[in-house]
Amino acid sequence: MNIHLQQPVVRRGPAVSEAQAVVFMVHGRDQTTEYVLNLVDRIQLPDVHYVAPQAAQNSWYPVGFMKEIAENEPYLSYALDCYEQRISELVAEGIPKSKIVLLGFSQGACLTAEFAVRRPERYGGIIVYTGGVIGPDGTKWNSQGSFQNTPVFLGSSDVDEWVPEQRIHDTAAIFNKLGAQTKTVIYKGMGHEINDDEIDFARELIRNVKG
Repeated sequence: MNIHLQQPVVRRGPAVSEAQAVVFMVHGRDQTTEYVLNLVDRIQLPDVHYVAPQAAQNSWYPVGFMKEIAENEPYLSYALDCYEQRISELVAEGIPKSKIVLLGFSQGACLTAEFAVRRPERYGGIIVYTGGVIGPDGTKWNSQGSFQNTPVFLGSSDVDEWVPEQRIHDTAAIFNKLGAQTKTVIYKGMGHEINDDEIDFARELIRNVKG
């Protein structure tokens, strides 16, 4: 049984049928949907539908994202499957993936990056706040497909205690190789947080998706 699929999905904003874009928001370790949904007030785009799935026991997988993949199983596979199913549900509601923005913070950013590079296709955008693709140094991410110029933003700190700066650059390189339009910003001395500049990037990206 997939424990993550047993958890609630929280939504904010207008009905899907009335929204100009959808933002799929994935929280970090030891957090709830409340954390990422607090970003809605900071982004300040009221005509957007926001969707936030909850992880079982507030975490998507048990250990660090740069540990051996096997150490995070079966929970990582559950999390990726949950991600895919929740996106499929949005598509079934009539939202094309080109109008869906994937957004994650910390563990949720790692999950978002990993999900995206395993299934590269055109999305409205991808926002990775302090996270990167999952696996130890030396992992090969040999994905097939193309992001078809999907805009991607990666923001992080040069001193983050959980996410090394090099993994951010490695993740950006994978996105670029797979045909994304990637922007990476490393903030000097920033804590494990989402700063206002990163919110500005998100707001502009989402506005462009709205058209």
